[in-house]
Amino acid sequence: MRILQAANFVAPHSGGIRTMMRHLADGYAAAGHEVVAVVPGERNATRATSYGRVIEIAAPTIPATGGYRMITRWRIVEDLLAVIAPDRVEVSDRMTLARIGPWAARRDVPSAVFSHERLDALLQFHLGRALPTKQLADRWNRRLASSFGTVVCTTRWAAEEFVRLGVGNLAHVPLGIDLDTFHPRRRDPRLRAELARGADVLIVTAVRLSPEKRPDLLVPMVDELVSRGANVRMVVCGDGSVRDMVAEQAESRPVTMAGFVADRSHLAAVLASADVVVAPGPYETFGLAALEAMASGTPVVASDRGALPEMVTGGSGRTAPSDPAAMAEAVLDVVADGPAARRAARRRAQDFSWSDTVEGMLAVHGLETRAPHRLSLGATRS
Repeated sequence: MRILQAANFVAPHSGGIRTMMRHLADGYAAAGHEVVAVVPGERNATRATSYGRVIEIAAPTIPATGGYRMITRWRIVEDLLAVIAPDRVEVSDRMTLARIGPWAARRDVPSAVFSHERLDALLQFHLGRALPTKQLADRWNRRLASSFGTVVCTTRWAAEEFVRLGVGNLAHVPLGIDLDTFHPRRRDPRLRAELARGADVLIVTAVRLSPEKRPDLLVPMVDELVSRGANVRMVVCGDGSVRDMVAEQAESRPVTMAGFVADRSHLAAVLASADVVVAPGPYETFGLAALEAMASGTPVVASDRGALPEMVTGGSGRTAPSDPAAMAEAVLDVVADGPAARRAARRRAQDFSWSDTVEGMLAVHGLETRAPHRLSLGATRS
């Protein structure tokens, strides 16, 4: 079978979607399928990979997004789809490439779309309460669900906005973690000493520096910890549209702006060498970076909103309100838990594997006999 993967907003510095697409493509290829990935790029280009082809469509950079590009010309996509002639379609973009769903339906090609974000939450964050954001999200989500064969959600929190509409074609397929790359054995005392610069507590965050991820909370959290007498240093791994703002906040504070860490092995060593990893984003629909930290044996302090409360369980960390003082208190609690929290973090991360994700998505595509786990949360149609 030829499986099409399509996504916008996939950049060299992007994280979760890019990682997911690659792991799924490897798994599909291992199962005997061909993969063609269509993504935006600086220029039109095609390259061969171990799992099939990656086709880049020349696309403009979107201002204030930290370098993300978006394919804007549907005719090019449509012509390319006709040439690729996929047997299955998998879209990781519920907005700008949503037209692929109706295209596939007209040709009886099974299709799936990932819900990588909570549209209702993001609209409220960006537009505020003055506009009918819930109604806008509901209207779009009904249309999306009717356009694709399956809407794939990685957590129950991600699915809630569809569940309340009574959408029946939902599949719950959690993402996986590279449990070998992200492993406690990556902990490096010399690297820790280098990063900590004499601090007793090393805090790391690996997050895209965009407003909805709430990186604005990080430096105030450090200020709160310092005011309580804690000798801490925070290392911020990431890039994005508000990087300069965070860097300005960080001046004269015990904060290191490390930029985007492209080397996954080095990132794994940084995460494993930290005492705690902070994930401040309240709108995470899965939280892959937080789970990678936990796989590295490092407990997490995460927002008490979004999907991460589903993940950070069993003593693997703490959740806290999006408030610097509350987050600082959670950091101190996690550090006080000591080695027990590190062991619990690794145990929790072992519940997620990319092989399970691949198997679940093959089932969504009708390429395996085992059916995916269907969401059943007592939904009622609104």
